[in-house]
Amino acid sequence: MPYAAPIADIRFALEACADFWSLRQRFPELDEDTLAAILEGAGALAGETLAPLNRSGDQAGVTLKDGVVTAAPGFQEAYNAFKDGGWQGLAADPAYGGQGLPRSLALAVMETFHSANMSFALLPMLTLGAIEAIEQHGATDQKALYLEKLISGEWSGTMNLTEPQAGSDLGVLTTKAVPQADGSYAISGQKIFITWGEHDLVPNIVHLVLARIEGAPAGSKGISLFIVPKFRDADGTRNAVRCIGVEEKMGIHASPTCTLAYEGATGWLIGAENRGLAAMFTMMNAARINVGMEGVGVAEAAYQKALAYAKERKQGGALIIEHPDVRRMLMTMKAKIQAGRAICYATAVAADAGDKTREDLLTPIAKAWGTDLGVECSSLGVQVHGGMGFVEEGGAAQFYRDARIAPIYEGTNGIQALDLYGRKLLGDRGEAMQAFIAEGRAVAGSSHPKLNVALDTLAEATDYMLSASREDAQAGAYAYLQLAGDVVGGVLLVKGGARDADGEQAALLRFYARTVLARAPSRLAEVKLGAAALSLMEFR
Repeated sequence: MPYAAPIADIRFALEACADFWSLRQRFPELDEDTLAAILEGAGALAGETLAPLNRSGDQAGVTLKDGVVTAAPGFQEAYNAFKDGGWQGLAADPAYGGQGLPRSLALAVMETFHSANMSFALLPMLTLGAIEAIEQHGATDQKALYLEKLISGEWSGTMNLTEPQAGSDLGVLTTKAVPQADGSYAISGQKIFITWGEHDLVPNIVHLVLARIEGAPAGSKGISLFIVPKFRDADGTRNAVRCIGVEEKMGIHASPTCTLAYEGATGWLIGAENRGLAAMFTMMNAARINVGMEGVGVAEAAYQKALAYAKERKQGGALIIEHPDVRRMLMTMKAKIQAGRAICYATAVAADAGDKTREDLLTPIAKAWGTDLGVECSSLGVQVHGGMGFVEEGGAAQFYRDARIAPIYEGTNGIQALDLYGRKLLGDRGEAMQAFIAEGRAVAGSSHPKLNVALDTLAEATDYMLSASREDAQAGAYAYLQLAGDVVGGVLLVKGGARDADGEQAALLRFYARTVLARAPSRLAEVKLGAAALSLMEFR
């Protein structure tokens, strides 16, 4: 069974759970017919063009020769269809050719692309981040030069943070920027793990690169952000940046993950000197929501494949979909996918609504819970297939291999947990989380006792995190994020369930309440584990 975009589930999560139509005043030109047409068009591109290339792209991979990366067969035609359809600029500024639609709608579109072909979808996802960074921090001339071509999909964009010695600790990066007489900078250094950092699908690639200007303060306070195009703007000559390696990865084989060498490349400062992290986090936060959606998307693809297999595979004289444990796995996948979908959409709706407090609170939850979901569901998909899941011929293994990178992307999920604790909870002393809990109680009312218990548990866990020592709170931060995701997902499913009291969504909600929400007390015990418990053994 090929991938088919689950339009009904997407619309339910977007409209009923994430309250999409609360955005009507901000987007008065958007109506239900337009929403339906966009989602149907995206689903057609995903199912008919991108999904058929997922397996072949995984097998063919990419090639690097003389510094040039050649994409997998069929990707050029697929990218042309994506570009010509105007999909890159859905939520971008109309002043530069964008369509000015909600980010939440663009995110729903991206879900279908991630499901169909994660390797492909990483390319426009990174370009989206570059567009947002230049829109928010670029000078007028930079916007005029880059935005139209990025928004149209004529050019693509990347995010260059990581170096061999500097992963998540960006304060120790060594790429340097030397001021030039014409106002540009000469950028020198090496960046690794650059997704779609070199390829042949577009004529120019716009790299956004973190570097340190000579004489800048040490640490993260001395980092600036630069625009470094593959081809220089003034004369179209090749810039001094080249691909010197492509990683051989566990998955996403058709996505070139590049090592880039900057050898005095010409770059231009974006934003203020030594304020590069602030500008980069515009890209990073956009990417975190999209990566969370990526996890949900791959989970959906794994679910569809597992469901199709369960409906045709016989064992013990019956189709395996009749086996209780197989039904348990499929229902777990389906219920958690819908919860993760709602969390990601709700985060984007908050961004569209200008509710920065809610967006900031939900972003680490969406990223971490969504990507863990991708790994969990793709693993369950392998399990449903049994032995055929463990061999490449079955097709289920690729989803697991692809999904496994997402919890590492854009700040590992452990970092997301520390962000939720250190920046969000401590930042406002739990005010935003307590506001969400209060809203959740109003949604639950007296009809959803398991959700009320879970909300009480999250409230207790929040009080603990705020009162515990930093060491004890950090020891429980990951469990706290997982609990928060479980509860946020539950609140959103209950919110949507009011519109589907007797249908499939209601059945998923009941299953979610009896399984995921019922585990809240054990999550609380893990939250309160304490730092001392992590020092009980000496690692040798």
